[in-house]
Order: sequence, then structure tokens, then C-alpha cells
Amino acid sequence: MNFDELKIFLDEKADFYNNPEFIEQDPIQIPHGFSSKQDIEIAGFLAATISWGNRKSIINDAEKMMSFMDHSPFDFVKNVTRKDLDLLEGKSIHRTFTGEDFREFILNLKRIYQENDSLENLFLMKENEHNFYHALERFRSQFLGETIHRSHKHVSSTYKNSSAKRLMMFLRWMVRKDRKGVDFGTWENLDQKYLSIPLDVHTGNISRKLNLLRRKQNDWKAVEELDLILRKLNAEDPAKYDFALFGLGVSKDF
Repeated sequence: MNFDELKIFLDEKADFYNNPEFIEQDPIQIPHGFSSKQDIEIAGFLAATISWGNRKSIINDAEKMMSFMDHSPFDFVKNVTRKDLDLLEGKSIHRTFTGEDFREFILNLKRIYQENDSLENLFLMKENEHNFYHALERFRSQFLGETIHRSHKHVSSTYKNSSAKRLMMFLRWMVRKDRKGVDFGTWENLDQKYLSIPLDVHTGNISRKLNLLRRKQNDWKAVEELDLILRKLNAEDPAKYDFALFGLGVSKDF
């Protein structure tokens, strides 16, 4: 395909997969169960954090986290005590994300919300930054704090060349806005033109089949390589192609 044919193809696929039916089978359904900004971002962040493996299992395990927080994540985080979290000791949440990890995340969120009204503040970009490479690392540093804990492995580091797929997916949910109703677009201080694809096995494989990506590893260097093409296809909304690439990869109809 030439450039124009590729754009038409990907625009059509993005439009096809970006619809409310997508919500029913994706972890994004977890934050869609809430209406307030803080509830949405906490539910979204936790659901995105465990988004690896089978999507049905991810959704089920994310629902368990919401249930533990009495389906009021912001109120729970604000008022929780360490003693309230003793029940998480020895529990399994999702694969290698343990009850101890969940407890640490909740305590980190409590600390963050004591100083901020939104997680958005931790992702703000600085002048002359053209993607979220540095912002993601700043978020990681602020969220994890100074203590050392096994949960740190569940927040990817772009400075270690990670694609930060789960954090990028969370950012897409919170920042990207259109009329389809899948992504929330509640974070208005971040511009969606700087978003990158949440690069995983599905999006990586399809990108290579379409000659959008040559790098073999799904790492940050690959994210930036993909950015170069996707931002030419749509400079104002490059992350919309996540729907096309992920949808084609999961459906196996390409």
C-alpha cells in the first residue's frame, strides 16, 4: 500500500473498532462504571496496571479491586487506613500483581491525592517535549515515592526503554477525546497530539505486517519509530490508530 491507501485503510479500521461495543470486551469498561473524574482515573489506572494477559481475566480481577474499594475508589482512597488494608496480605489480585502490590498502590494514591486533585498533574508535559517519554518517568518517580517495594515493577520505566504499554493505554483513555464515547478525554491539560500507541504484541505484529514498524522489539524506541508514521497519518490524533492496529491484531481478520 502507498501512503494514501494506508491512511484510508487505517482510518476505516479505526472507525470500525472505535465504537461502544469495544467497551464491552475491554478493560476500559471498568472506569466506564463511574462518573466522577477521580473515580474514573483511579479505576482506569488500576485496570490499566493489570492489563496483561487474557482480557476476560483482566476485567474480572479489576472488578475484584473495585469491589474491595466498595465501588467508590476515590472515597476509599481518601479515607483508607493501613489497618483497613490488612485483608490484602497474602491475596492474589492478578497474576504477579499481589495483594501487597495493591495495598502499596492504594497507599501511594492516598498520598498523591492529599497533594493533588487529579492524577493528571503527575503527567503534565514540559516545554519542548514532543511525547510522554519524560512525563511518564516523572509520574513513575512521584507515584512510587522514595520507599523500595516489589510493586515498583508494575510501573514501567521509559528510561529503561520500556514501551510503557499500560501507562500509554491509561493516558489514551484519559486524554483522547472524540464523539465515539470509548475514551474519556477528561484530562484537558494534556494534548492528544502527543499520545503514542500503547505498543503490545498485537499492535506490534500488525504494525510490522503493514510496514509501519521495522524494529523487532516492542520497546520505547519502537514507540518512537511508530510515532513518526502515525503522526503523519493524523497529526492531531495519532492514538486513534490504536483501535485499528489492536482491533486487527485481536480479530485476526488481517
